[in-house]
Amino acid sequence: MASKGPIQRAHAAVATQRWDAACAAFAEADPGGSLTPDDLDAWGLAALLCGRDDESDTVRERAHHAHLEAGDLDGAARAAFWLGLTLLMRGEPARAHGWLGRLRSIYSPDEFAGSVWRGYDRMNEGMRALFERQPEEGRRLLAEALATGREHGDADLELLARNGHGQALLELGLMAEGMAELDETMVLATTGSANPQAVGQVYCAAILVSRGCLDLSRSAEWTEALSRWCDRQPGLVHYRGQCLVHRSEVLQLHGRWEDAARELDDVLGRLGVDPGRPDRALGMAHYQRGELHRVRGESRAAEQAYRDALEAGHDPQPGLALLRAAQGNPATAVLALRRALAESPAGFVRHRLLPAMVEVALADGDLETARGAATELAESAGRLDSRYLRATAALAEGALALTDGHPGAALASLRAALSDWSAVRAPYDVARCRVLIARACRQLGDTETADLEAQAARVAFADLGAAPELSLLDAESPGRRPAPAGLTPRELEVLRMLATGRSNRDIARELVLSERTVARHVANIFAKTRVGSRAAATAFAYDSHLM
Repeated sequence: MASKGPIQRAHAAVATQRWDAACAAFAEADPGGSLTPDDLDAWGLAALLCGRDDESDTVRERAHHAHLEAGDLDGAARAAFWLGLTLLMRGEPARAHGWLGRLRSIYSPDEFAGSVWRGYDRMNEGMRALFERQPEEGRRLLAEALATGREHGDADLELLARNGHGQALLELGLMAEGMAELDETMVLATTGSANPQAVGQVYCAAILVSRGCLDLSRSAEWTEALSRWCDRQPGLVHYRGQCLVHRSEVLQLHGRWEDAARELDDVLGRLGVDPGRPDRALGMAHYQRGELHRVRGESRAAEQAYRDALEAGHDPQPGLALLRAAQGNPATAVLALRRALAESPAGFVRHRLLPAMVEVALADGDLETARGAATELAESAGRLDSRYLRATAALAEGALALTDGHPGAALASLRAALSDWSAVRAPYDVARCRVLIARACRQLGDTETADLEAQAARVAFADLGAAPELSLLDAESPGRRPAPAGLTPRELEVLRMLATGRSNRDIARELVLSERTVARHVANIFAKTRVGSRAAATAFAYDSHLM
């Protein structure tokens, strides 16, 4: 039996989604000049999916011109569209819009108006409206595109337009309708005959949107589905970056820290470890690696990972701020988060920054800032149906009540947070919540329950390898008396120094804090202990046996 030629082998590889093999076979056949426009289309797709961006761009340009020379305007438009979409997603808008503009220029106005490409053009305009915060206009245009895709039986257009239309519904606050449409889109992606580039794109979009809505169960489900889809395609690179980073986030949330680290090693191995390379997936991977180092207490490695993330174009907040607060510099952390929140008007990023702001502002003694962040969290939790967001809001509310010396109110919020953290299977967050519950119980005099909660947290931190949290918990010995007047550990430290006659400047220098931060701590101490002078605060410290 005669062996297959390179073109036959190339198409056999495309049919079985062996993209590397397809590229090699097309390249072998190319010098003979026997490649058709359809061959070039297939080669351009294969090169894109196995990460050969320059090769893919060049081949798709050739495909476009080859279709034009053959008089196939539809083929030329399709090659131009996929090339334009690729460039747009890669962050090259000028080249992208030039190629997407070809959809109109190669047809007469009458031909274009009646073609499927008018639907593609409407889809492009609809997505642009979404990016420009015009969701109602985006929904209208994407609905037109979806109708055109159905009319012409174009699976790619229907899939992409439906995906965009679902996102528009979410932007308009129609959460249930938007999520239902995205779920239907994913069914079409997994069971239909759409182009693999379109399938991969809607997978990534569904994951990003569910993350943005803090629907972590749906995000985890689609992340697993995308991982399986990728695993069936040897040599696939194009969608493995962000896919594996999202998978790592889910694994870390669920307490599988070693597995999460392995996923990140895989991402960085595929993308390269050059931190100066501007790449979204690379920056996300470095940031997530920093998070793993931070919760393990590996401060130096965490700091380097956050720096690498920044160089790759990813903001290192809130992780870097939490690291600074843990290093005893919460004032710097507050300023960094304030800047990051000012640059994040809405969405997922803001909902990750706000819990960190509550934590570091409380450590800094800035109760006003902490309350503002907690209030915004609670308002968001009331709007969005997200257990994750409800848990973070309830935890913030409990921490504030505990700081204000209201342990009973704190327990109500913390128990609610514990229930939601348990439901989303987040053992680290469950353990941190138990620590606060233990403190509240001690302030109420229920030492037995406090000891049980603290021991449960201690076991969880030890299993996870959360060294910093374990050290902090062990420092709070079971026999230790609850702090009087609801004073925080930092306020106790400031009060003891104040009672020895040190000035605010002396305290700030010794604790490596700003004088403003020390002054705020002193004001909080006066309010909680109901005294009006440093002399009275000193007397309180001695009367309470704190010295």
